Amino acid sequence: MTNKEIYKELCETEGSNIPLFQQYWWMETVCEGKQWDVLISKGHGIISGTMPFLYGRKFGLKYILQPQLTPWCGPWLQDNQDEKCRYYTLAALAAAMQHQHSALFMQSLPPGMTDWQPFEKYGFKHTTRYTYRFDPLPEPTRLPELADRGRKRQLEAVKQAYTIDRQVAADEFATLHIEYWERRSGHDLMSHNFIKQVCSIALARGQALLYGLRDKKGTLMAARFVVFDSNCAYALMSAMRPEALRNSMTLLVWIILTDLYGRTKSFDFEGGMDPGVGHFYQSFGATKTKYSCIYKSRIPFGKKLLHL
Repeated sequence: MTNKEIYKELCETEGSNIPLFQQYWWMETVCEGKQWDVLISKGHGIISGTMPFLYGRKFGLKYILQPQLTPWCGPWLQDNQDEKCRYYTLAALAAAMQHQHSALFMQSLPPGMTDWQPFEKYGFKHTTRYTYRFDPLPEPTRLPELADRGRKRQLEAVKQAYTIDRQVAADEFATLHIEYWERRSGHDLMSHNFIKQVCSIALARGQALLYGLRDKKGTLMAARFVVFDSNCAYALMSAMRPEALRNSMTLLVWIILTDLYGRTKSFDFEGGMDPGVGHFYQSFGATKTKYSCIYKSRIPFGKKLLHL
């Protein structure tokens, strides 16, 4: 069996013990048309750790990154390991990644995983990034008291103007997302088909919410896409029309947080290195949370290759 076949069986056996972004089905979805593989570490014949990754080539140089819409994809470790075993498992994965001989490597570790020292031994470097999280997800009745006063006051006008749509079609959302990013930056980094596919598959599995707000004419004014498993939910995509009321996204976030309660334990706003974005997330009462990114470049123009 190939590593990917072994990994597929492992994901089916472990279920939500393996985080969503490391699941076989997720990697298959976000890497369609591209190449991905997985490193597997074993101890006493039992899988002790894994590390899926996307890879490709540019100008003949191999790169290893995490896929689009995948904020982190770092190592997964079996829970029943002591500190020493965890170290050796991570070291084995780091050594295996070293043998991939990539010109550029960059991978974010899951929030809460701070032990990147085994990778340092093989020349990998580290930087700290931030996201904003509810951990645990608060009861819906507590959301108003956690948010700032301005956030609460601004919702009434949105509630009066729009109706909530909890069954937005993936195709309609993809169109809105493309238009939104074309206005903001001239192009969307993701294709229409890619957005539609990710939304459709996650919704069909019952692991996503795609909510929107419609005006009185039925026009989709704003929408947000969230994926989740039993441990955490992640806000991955959002889009809105330029004429949408200012706090449309605020209302959508509150509705989503309310509907997720009881389905998952935590909520990750996914992102926050931009101060303005971070302030928006903190206004809901979310906590600023560190996570690690490890990287390595064997060539002097690694950053340019990453950009390409």
